[in-house]
Amino acid sequence: MGSPPRSPAPAPRSNMPALLARARSVLDEAERSESAADRFCLAHLAALRTAAVVIAERGRPAGSRRRLVSVWVVLQGLVPEYDTWTSFFAAGATVRSAVEAGAVSAVSTRMADDQLRAAREFLALVEDSLGLLAA
Repeated sequence: MGSPPRSPAPAPRSNMPALLARARSVLDEAERSESAADRFCLAHLAALRTAAVVIAERGRPAGSRRRLVSVWVVLQGLVPEYDTWTSFFAAGATVRSAVEAGAVSAVSTRMADDQLRAAREFLALVEDSLGLLAA
């Protein structure tokens, strides 16, 4: 009989700026992309990286390793106040999958721009909440 499952320890806060810088770098790449499909996918990837920072900082919920769960579901369980963000980006995951499967017409310019804008706002919110605003 073993001990109950434990959450992994949160990542050291010293790693947070570097992790957020990676998300910011992907956002910058998205902004330079002329393709709406690429811009959408890169913005969504940046949002995923930002969410991963929050999960790393807070630690995964106990028992979450037993089944495959979307990062958005995990984040919603850890930080319920991000519900609007998790819902928005979870909906974008289906579109991103379609684009990555070759359905580039699944994304309009407006959708890509909305995804990029939301990913930037989400990153700023997370940086602010962690006290790690970019200079």
